[in-house]
Amino acid sequence: MESGKVNTFMATKGKYFPANMTMAIRSQLEKLDDNKLGGLQSLPFKNPTTILIISILIGGFGIDRFMLGQVGLGILKLITFGGFFFWWFIDLFLVSKTAKEKIIKYLCKMQFKIIAFLLLSIFYKKIKVKKH
Repeated sequence: MESGKVNTFMATKGKYFPANMTMAIRSQLEKLDDNKLGGLQSLPFKNPTTILIISILIGGFGIDRFMLGQVGLGILKLITFGGFFFWWFIDLFLVSKTAKEKIIKYLCKMQFKIIAFLLLSIFYKKIKVKKH
């Protein structure tokens, strides 16, 4: 893909990706064919800031989980009033990360396997490093 198109895509969609992966995403986007750009731009990106605000305001009712496509967790959170507000509090720290992880899953579904594989490998390496 042309560098101008990559720059435009990263300028408009870069906030949806984890900050430590932007350079890797940029390099993989440059390797993609131009005809896959339309499919990539049509993915349903979830804004982590919007999800966080919703989680703060009405997250105890599971709305944040419904927006992320996690219907079962949303119903469970709704029935238990956010896990008696304990789960709601934990979600304040996890929901932004979950929103950014959703794009990786969408990339896998849309068969952008090169980017998805790279993102997943980098993501899981970061988790393993933090655990040790």
